[in-house]
Order: sequence, then C-alpha cells, then structure tokens
Amino acid sequence: MNGFGGMDDLTKDQLALRARARELAAGPVAARAAEVDRTEQYPWDNVALLKDAGLLGMTIPTRHGGQGRSWLDAVLVIEALSAACSVTGRIAVETNMGAISAVMAYGSEEQKKLAADMVLAGDKPAICITEPEAGSDASGMTTRADRRGNRFVLNGRKHWITGGGVSRLHLIFAKVFDEQGNEEGVGGFLAIRDETPGLKITKREPTMGLRGIPEAVIDFEEMELAPSALVIPPRGLRKGFADLMNAYNSQRVGAATVALGIAEGAYRLALDWSEERHQFGRPINEFQGLQWKLADMSIRLAAAQSLVYKAARSGEGGFPDMLMAAQAKIFTSENAIQVVNDALQCFGARGYSRELPLERMARDVRMFTIGGGTAEVLRNVVAGAILGKKLPQTRDGWGTRSKPA
Repeated sequence: MNGFGGMDDLTKDQLALRARARELAAGPVAARAAEVDRTEQYPWDNVALLKDAGLLGMTIPTRHGGQGRSWLDAVLVIEALSAACSVTGRIAVETNMGAISAVMAYGSEEQKKLAADMVLAGDKPAICITEPEAGSDASGMTTRADRRGNRFVLNGRKHWITGGGVSRLHLIFAKVFDEQGNEEGVGGFLAIRDETPGLKITKREPTMGLRGIPEAVIDFEEMELAPSALVIPPRGLRKGFADLMNAYNSQRVGAATVALGIAEGAYRLALDWSEERHQFGRPINEFQGLQWKLADMSIRLAAAQSLVYKAARSGEGGFPDMLMAAQAKIFTSENAIQVVNDALQCFGARGYSRELPLERMARDVRMFTIGGGTAEVLRNVVAGAILGKKLPQTRDGWGTRSKPA
C-alpha cells in the first residue's frame, strides 16, 4: 500500500530505492526546505546529498557513468523528495529528465560524455525553449543561429529558464539559418555558462513559489558555437524539433511527479493532524465533513499516482508516450492544487501560518498547471491524440473565414 489506498506494484529494488529517497527526504532535505524557500538560495548542500546517494543522473546509461535506471525509478525518487522539498524534487527531475535525456538520446558521443560528466558532478542542465513572446507557441521562437563559415552565431532571448544562473550546461533551442539566410529548421545547441562568451543571465524572476531554484531571462548576444555544439536528431533539422520535443515528455512526467509529491506530503500532514487535533472533546477526524475531505484527497492522489506511474512505464526503451504524459500532467497538477488546499484547510489558521509547510506547498504546487506545458495547451495535445487530428491554434491553420456578401 502506498499510504493513501493504492497499490504500488513495485519491484524489491524499486521499493528499496524509494525507501532510501524517503529517508533522505524526511531527514536533511525536510530540515532545510523552509530555509531554502525563505532565503531563495539554491540548495547546493542538497545537491551534494543527492550526488552521494546516487540519485543524480540515474537514467544516464551505464556506459556513460550512470545507472541506466528507468523513468519509473526516477519518478519514485522525485515523488519522495518533493513531499519534503519541491525544489529538491525539481533538481531530481532535471538531472534525470528533460535536457539530459534529450542529449543522451540524440547527442554525439562527445556531447553525451560532456553532459553526463557535468550532471553526475552535480550540474542541473537548463533547457532553453520559452521566450517572452513564444511560450505555449514554441514554434514561434525568434532566437536564431546563423551559419557563418565554420561557426554558428546565436542571438535572441529566452525567458522563464529554470536554473538560469546556477545551471552551467544549457540546451538552447534556436532556428537555424544557412549563410544565405534560408531557415533550415530548429536545432538544439549546447553551451556552458561562464565558458561560452555571449551567454548572459540578465534577470531573475521574483516567483510566487519554488523560490530556491531561479527562473531567469537569458540573452544570447553574438554567441559563437562550433558545429559540434549542435544536437541533431537522426531525422535532421527539419523534423528534429519534433524529436527534441518528444524528449520533453519525460520532463512533463517529472513535473507531474513533483506536484504529486507535494500533494502527498500535504495529505500526510493533514492525516496525522486529524488524529492529533481535538475539538468538541474528540479528534477532528471523527467529524464526517473532514472524513469526506480526507477520502477525496486519497482518491485524487491514488488516481494521479496511477496516471504518473503509467506514463513513466510507457517510456521503457524510449521516451514516455506523449498522450499519457499530457494526461498525467493535467490531472495531477490540477488535483494536487486541490489536495494541498484541502490539507491546509484541515489545519485552519495554523495552515495559513509560515511556521508550517502548508502555505509553502500551496505556493509551490501552483506552478505545475503552468510550467512544462499549460493545462490548457496540454488539453489540445490530448484532444488531438484521441481524435487523430492536428489541432492548429494559428488563424491560418484553421483557414480564412469567408467574408459576408
């Protein structure tokens, strides 16, 4: 049993892995969570703990120094850590999924070694897609990479880049143009902060939650890169963007898992409190109103966990299924908000106090219906998949409306 009524169906190795992550989460990670939020400082000490515990780069193949673990293995660790500290959970996501998974799938041997070595040493790669005017519409990006002789020159701006200012390795998405100015497609480029001139962290966003991990604006000004920096999927630049975005399905499963972990942590707090807190001469969990609230929380969590685990398992031998990843992220992110709000309500005024983690959890969990694909855009992904149709959002995609006579 997983603590809220569902069955885990995990192997002995996975149960041991989760137990190790839970022990770490309940100890030093939980002890630092409030301070990380208050100071808005990246928890390098927690990174060191994850490194020592072998929880960074778990999904990196063994030939590159990793453990070759599955997406589900990574999910179990992320879920456990996020129940105590969502920032540490996000670090576990981005050192096992997202940018690192794209490089390990599509990069050259040189690129794979570079990325693997950096992650295993403690770096959290940054994936640079979003721009000020190209969020949900990633294809509308304006960052460009121009071929100039034996170099690419990048110019543009990325926004809401998680880890900007602490991440060293960056996977940057840009439109590639040949020397005549013809667009060749979208490529991913590897650049290293403080080693690649022209990569500038220009602003840190003052965020509502997840304050220990920066969200930054990054500018690229005449940033020169060798051709060896370009990550080219097997289908080339024209179709490579779709391949690189397919790797992002793992990131979406990871984001859903952080939301799940936060909600589980809040639920467990509420469950324990419902027995400890007495009103009218008896524990508050003897009142039907609260019993139903706890029951609904457990149902939401059991369903969300099932979707997340299913999405993770769908990626065996590749990346998680796009539809399953989208379904898991939509359902989990929305229901996690409800669970955390209900848990806070169980504590009354105490839940509103910064002396308890509930108010921090409420701020942190709110991110996950937005980051990594908004719930609205992902519903379009789900609809397109179940209908077997492309559902373009541009006006041109829907055709022009005929003018009245």
